Amino acid sequence: MVNASFAAISPDVSVAVLFLLAYLAPPILLVWGWLLWAYKPKAKTIPFILSTASLVLATSSATLAISTIAYAHFHPFPFYDPILLRIYRSGALLSLGGIILGLFGIRRPNSTRWHGPASAFAMLFFWIVAASGE
Repeated sequence: MVNASFAAISPDVSVAVLFLLAYLAPPILLVWGWLLWAYKPKAKTIPFILSTASLVLATSSATLAISTIAYAHFHPFPFYDPILLRIYRSGALLSLGGIILGLFGIRRPNSTRWHGPASAFAMLFFWIVAASGE
């Protein structure tokens, strides 16, 4: 039996939620994570270093996305362009690396404990949405 409230969600609401998750969550999580990294005390432990590396990989993935969008604004990519597909793969791999490092970094409390893997996961979701639009 399907839940009636779930079936009543309109496609417009679904698209709005996907937009928020794919395009607004990553920059908010990244900025929030870097602000926590800058202003909270840092214990130089292995989990802290792994969480920070996760945040760095998520930021690298976001930088790749922003630079790709800027480049595509002046030089549009044709459908299934091999370069664009490599960019999608590189961004997704950076995000996956961030998720993996972040999962190892959540063992102990630190300033970037949850923001590293959450940012990387949000960027992976961005790459999946972007690639599905191809």
